[in-house]
Amino acid sequence: MTLDKDQTALYRKTMDQAKSQLDGVDAEMEQELKKTRAILVELQESKKLLKQIYENAAVIIGVDAELKEEDAVETTVSKTSLLEGFQ
Repeated sequence: MTLDKDQTALYRKTMDQAKSQLDGVDAEMEQELKKTRAILVELQESKKLLKQIYENAAVIIGVDAELKEEDAVETTVSKTSLLEGFQ
């Protein structure tokens, strides 16, 4: 199928618009990931501080600080972990 000049120009314009929109989506995704990383870092810090408060309070009153195993394990946020499933 041979395209004439007008058809070629239309498809070129469509391609350019689609590429521009793709770039915009990529930039928006990166911004949202940045926000999410920042929120997760804040939550991790809160969790760490609350864990310290919990453990210190347990020591003060003389009881065992029994945390669930998943609460005792430190987690870290990385760019890789946030991008799993998006590739």
